[in-house]
Amino acid sequence: MIRRNLHTATPFVTKDGSTIRSLLDLSCAPVRHQSLAEATVEPGSRTTRHRHPGTEEFYFVMQGEAWLEVDGERQLVTVGDAVLIPPGASHQVLNLGNQPFRILCCCAPPYRHEDTELLPDGFGEG
Repeated sequence: MIRRNLHTATPFVTKDGSTIRSLLDLSCAPVRHQSLAEATVEPGSRTTRHRHPGTEEFYFVMQGEAWLEVDGERQLVTVGDAVLIPPGASHQVLNLGNQPFRILCCCAPPYRHEDTELLPDGFGEG
């Protein structure tokens, strides 16, 4: 059995600017078809708009609220919301709240930096 605890996972910043704590991915487990991580976007911050040509993602909101843009459709997401981001869909998070926006992110196949393509900002700034 492979067991990892969120509080012992070393955080790192991805290409999109979110802070990630990997729970199960290619760097720490013999995963084959998916990965699981916590992603955090600080208050007043945003991720860089991006897409993953080969990866499907699930986001599950654990804390905070933020605007989430997926392929040009923008919605306010909050605790308890689950969102599907299909392979190749552009997406970006904008945290307008006063607390960190925290999500669990499941990627299939497992997250790889090489599958991240950065795009122009979807919120009209930067």
